[in-house]
Amino acid sequence: MDSRITVEVNGIKIDLPKGATLGDAIQASDAPYREGNSVGILKRSDIEQDENLIEYRIMTTAGEFMIELFTKDSPSRKRWTEKFEEYRNIPLRWSSRDAIAFGPFVSDMAQKRGAGIYREYQVLFAAAGGDSHNTHLIISKDKHSAEYGAPEEGAFGKIVSGKSVLDNLGKKDSIIGIQPVTSWRQTGEHVITTDRATILKDGEKVFTYLHVVMSPESPLGAEHFFALIRTGSFKVDMVSSSFISNHTLIGELPPYENYEPRSRGTVFLRTVGYGAGKAFISTDDRTASILHSVVGHVDLGMELVKMAEAGHKLLVNTTPPRIMLHGKSFQEAETELAMFGVKLNREGDTADEALIVSQEPDTTIEILREGTVRATGVDGSKILSIELYDDTAPITMDFFRHAIGLQFRPIGVLPLVMMYENTYIFKAEKPAEKYKEILPENTPKKKVIAGEIGVTNQAAKRMGMVGVKTKDDDLFGPTGEKFISTNIIGRILDMEKLQHFKEGDKIYVIERNREGTHGQ
Repeated sequence: MDSRITVEVNGIKIDLPKGATLGDAIQASDAPYREGNSVGILKRSDIEQDENLIEYRIMTTAGEFMIELFTKDSPSRKRWTEKFEEYRNIPLRWSSRDAIAFGPFVSDMAQKRGAGIYREYQVLFAAAGGDSHNTHLIISKDKHSAEYGAPEEGAFGKIVSGKSVLDNLGKKDSIIGIQPVTSWRQTGEHVITTDRATILKDGEKVFTYLHVVMSPESPLGAEHFFALIRTGSFKVDMVSSSFISNHTLIGELPPYENYEPRSRGTVFLRTVGYGAGKAFISTDDRTASILHSVVGHVDLGMELVKMAEAGHKLLVNTTPPRIMLHGKSFQEAETELAMFGVKLNREGDTADEALIVSQEPDTTIEILREGTVRATGVDGSKILSIELYDDTAPITMDFFRHAIGLQFRPIGVLPLVMMYENTYIFKAEKPAEKYKEILPENTPKKKVIAGEIGVTNQAAKRMGMVGVKTKDDDLFGPTGEKFISTNIIGRILDMEKLQHFKEGDKIYVIERNREGTHGQ
């Protein structure tokens, strides 16, 4: 009796003892994983047949991409499914603005004379000069017309993920492997779980994360997505037949930057109208939309995306990772930027230990494009550390983070608008109260403790005001309102710093109890 099993973790086969758990597989494979995120398990199916396989992962020396075969039967489709293993280790023959070609190799293909019209990311065979001994695998990069010596049926498939790899391929690159990808929609057996004690069986496939390549055409949209996954996870708020979506930043209006088809694996944002600020990942092909801006593409982990259900969190890695210097010291920032080959120019307080409160350019893509970033530092005494009560005031937390910028950066800004007796009153620059609710929650009962942060809720006219008291108070909340009109959302951890500020000052606050931002 066999005492070992073989499973795949993110496409890599590993051997484990019989009875091994999901946790054992993650540890043995050193797979990307974070506690609380969901992991997909594709079950083995005894009825699965090779002809049902329509997706293939193509590994090259410059990265990997995935193709999907067209459903229509054709000689080219049959040639691929029967002989794809023969196309391993073939070099890149040529590359142009419109297409790339791998080869040559021998085939039995009959070509059609004349030019053909090819759409972006289509895959086809072509016999250069009509010589079947000089056959190539052609991948179209853009819509164009050309005479490649293609067969009558033309293309037999399309690229569905990893499209950015095509631009990275050079003369020295080649195909190093081709692997058919099992679709869970075909087998119908899958599990998505956070339980690492789940027992695995022989032949099962595990998916722990998805990888997103950010679009260089969407620098601001990429930052919106980075903010959404700042804890490293994409929380699934909704699942439909064609996408999964996250609603964390609904109400925040990302700019429209990138018009392109929303093919499977595309990451895009709603930019206007109802639901603006939502982020989506396509699970089916859709046309381009003037309402949705494309910010990236999933090139690994689509299996996990397709298994996802509402309420699950999916671990996300990105290329490039986010460059967010806010809250870091200049010394820390220079160490991080050195890995990207980016030069740091210091402004403001330029001491090594000074903390950064702004950066220019403000986006990761622009920083990498320019190769330099200008950052402003301040002394740590000018930054307040705060602890926020997510469990007791989640609705007000959503408003507060949107209003002062903590949804997008580790450091927020709170202008000090009024001081009297033992009370400090702040008003955020962004009027988030216009699109965020501030329902009464966690209102004081008998006393407000010095240092507690209060927000005026919708029961009073001055909703959205933020306040803190330097002494305990059993009559009024931190904003000077009655207890019923005050939501307690957290506390300032270093109250002694308040004495250094005056009315009109912009006070920087940094959240000390929240999980670190993704990619930092």
